[in-house]
Amino acid sequence: MPDILAKIARYKRQEVKELKSGFSRYQLENMAQSQPEPRGFLQALQHASATKPALITEIKKASPSKGLIREDFKPSELARAYQDGGATCLSVLTDKPSFQGSDIYLKQARAISTLPVIRKDFMVDPVQVLHARALGADAILIIMAMVDDKLARRLFKMAKDWDMDALIETHNFTEMKRANDLGAKLIGINNRNLKTFKTSLDNFHKLAPHAPHDAFVVAESGINTFDDIEELTKSGARAFLVGESLMRQKDVRLATENLIGSDDERAH
Repeated sequence: MPDILAKIARYKRQEVKELKSGFSRYQLENMAQSQPEPRGFLQALQHASATKPALITEIKKASPSKGLIREDFKPSELARAYQDGGATCLSVLTDKPSFQGSDIYLKQARAISTLPVIRKDFMVDPVQVLHARALGADAILIIMAMVDDKLARRLFKMAKDWDMDALIETHNFTEMKRANDLGAKLIGINNRNLKTFKTSLDNFHKLAPHAPHDAFVVAESGINTFDDIEELTKSGARAFLVGESLMRQKDVRLATENLIGSDDERAH
């Protein structure tokens, strides 16, 4: 496991202890059951990708590699701007120590928008999946570099049990094979090297042919332009998770529109 993920995993296990001491499983299940039905994250991506680039746009204040990304950070306004700009789904960072995220940001984004929302956090225990549903998340992220196969299966099953989609994130051939063995239908390929933090779209081009033929494949990280999206689409990307390049723009709605491209651009 890369150093940054090992560090995050350590404090996540501590957060899980605090979550379990603060709430009983019964309380969390009650909170989860009181939430509206999940909005269908994968279904929304499948539907949108038939006619345009399906964007999962990220609400992210900071990152371990770049520090503060956006000073003027208002999750509700960002969620509305993304939706108005044509995004298909939202991704909300809830990790506080490394990304200055918050559970409240997820609640705010989901309340103001009609888009499905994925809780972008680091899963090390199935109780976090239950907690994600209790917060109103429609989907969760499982990072294969952080979990063994047994834990991946438990997280995956818990998400299914609560009618949530799980985005299975891979970085290399080994993780792609494990995602395949898991039966993943929604697979992310992260273009960021977790040791150097550098991004390269080449990672997607290398890994995408090894994804299961029936999987819906998402390109993650390093996506800055409509040309990037066109290039990745040719290699099999069906959706695109974009964070930093949009978060740095003054007009997030316009930047989202430009990234999706016009009908004329998509026709060429």
